[in-house]
Amino acid sequence: MIPNKTLIELLLKNKKIDQATADKLLKESENLNRPVEEIIYERNLIPQDELVKIKSDYYKIPVKTFSKEDVIPNEVLNIIPEEVARTHQIVAFKKEGDTLYVGMLSPDDQQAQDILKFIAKQRKLNIAIYLVTKSDLENIWKNYRSFATRLKEIQDSVEIFKRQSKPSHQPYQQRVVRIDEASGIIAEEAPIIKIVSTILEESVESNASDIHIEPMRNKLRVRFRLDGELKEMLSLPLELQPAIVARIKILSDLKIDETRIPQDGRFRTILDNKEIDFRVATFPTALGEKVAIRVLNPYVGLRTLDGLGIREYHKTIIEEAIAKPFGMILATGPTGSGKTTTLYAILQGFNKESINVVSLEDPVEYFIEGLNQSQVKPEIGYDFASGLRQIVRQDPDVIMVGEIRDNETAALAVHAALTGHIVLSTLHTNNAVGVIPRLIDMKIEPYLLPASLILMMAQRLAGRLCDNCKQKEEATGSLREVIDKSVASLPKDLREKYRKDKYEIYLPQGCKECNFKGTKGRLPFFEVLKMTPSLEEVILKDPSDTNLKAEAEKQGMITLRQDGIIKALEGLVSIDEVLKETIEME
Repeated sequence: MIPNKTLIELLLKNKKIDQATADKLLKESENLNRPVEEIIYERNLIPQDELVKIKSDYYKIPVKTFSKEDVIPNEVLNIIPEEVARTHQIVAFKKEGDTLYVGMLSPDDQQAQDILKFIAKQRKLNIAIYLVTKSDLENIWKNYRSFATRLKEIQDSVEIFKRQSKPSHQPYQQRVVRIDEASGIIAEEAPIIKIVSTILEESVESNASDIHIEPMRNKLRVRFRLDGELKEMLSLPLELQPAIVARIKILSDLKIDETRIPQDGRFRTILDNKEIDFRVATFPTALGEKVAIRVLNPYVGLRTLDGLGIREYHKTIIEEAIAKPFGMILATGPTGSGKTTTLYAILQGFNKESINVVSLEDPVEYFIEGLNQSQVKPEIGYDFASGLRQIVRQDPDVIMVGEIRDNETAALAVHAALTGHIVLSTLHTNNAVGVIPRLIDMKIEPYLLPASLILMMAQRLAGRLCDNCKQKEEATGSLREVIDKSVASLPKDLREKYRKDKYEIYLPQGCKECNFKGTKGRLPFFEVLKMTPSLEEVILKDPSDTNLKAEAEKQGMITLRQDGIIKALEGLVSIDEVLKETIEME
């Protein structure tokens, strides 16, 4: 990789970072003993296509970019074995005549150069080197082992397990789990290990948020939650259920012999050189234990504000709030709407040497280096309220509370904001305006809100349309009227940009690229309301829903529906999904 100081100088010269960020990166690199480039990739600090152009100028090596249509023949890909490709971050992508084209992340990797020289000599080939982005590399590596290949491996493992297993009156988990007496380490039969590890690997590869392993009457069903929807990925013989559950319990440090009550645990593993956390919950059912696993992949779940899809008109308001010395920022929306992801994006902006950030979470979803994260445990009396009392003794600058669930937590959060802290939390209301009456319902005195509450955000999630197959059409009839009504009430600059005689929208179709769903991933839309003197006046006089909504309109607040419609007109989401998700707020 490019030496740390050299890379920093290039980034400053190309105006990709400022001096404060440069100093922080160098210090963090020194403290963690990691290259600056690695930290940039991990934090998504600079778009990869921009970083690779800078590297290209430095190395004087051309860049190879890959599109969805690019297909790499297996015989070319496998010239460099998967383990070698992943270890040295290289890939063979084309062979013409006696020339092999190779993509590299770090062309100055001496070991990688030696490997390529050996391949060139052995196969009598010339090597042409190109620079590639890390994301392109990772996408190509997936071709080494498709899910079909993994399914075949699982089937083979099942057959091996059946042959190895002998009739016994003992439960399966006792037959497949053994103790190595010499080391005291618990070990399992290889086939079950392989089945579980393959399921975990595929969940990460497919960006699943959850894994459900559930016994049915005649099979063991494995489902992944992909883009918010559950999809069956695999069916296994029912007799494997006790062994698979036992393996997961061992990983999670749970009681193997306790099958009568639910248990919670978590474990961390390294997949493709990435540390991934898995949160495990078992649940007894009439047919046996069910396991739900939350996949906590920081390389997917952790985003910056830009990475979330927040438009400039919302981002400006949020950044103004973050810059204030104290106050409360609340994110609201239903379960699964991405509130916590948004708070993590904001938190990363506070993750500096000069700022002490402390969080109370249930559970800790993503571990972030530099933050003091604590998981509440209500069963022993350590809940959000008691934790907040202790946090203020930790000399915090920024406090994140996973959720304001009760009056006591609300009062303590308001008090913390009033005494000079930035407080981030979530609340369950339908929209941003609903935050104020909800806090008043939680016994917060109205006169305290203007001084403590600085920002209210609401959000929803919609499926991101697949760029490969979405279809454009003109909005007509009542649909056109709905769009025109929302666009007409936008602030002047946005109204001029988006209002047209004809509105074009995009419909999901489905193709191989998106597994015939029509969508790939999810995209949030937001509304953001800030505290102003006029809003303060409404709160103190008559904070009714009608008055609060009227004041939000005077502010020029862009509503959930308006933000969603803007993204629908840009071809990012389906207009039908926007209207469905925002029907109650209009």
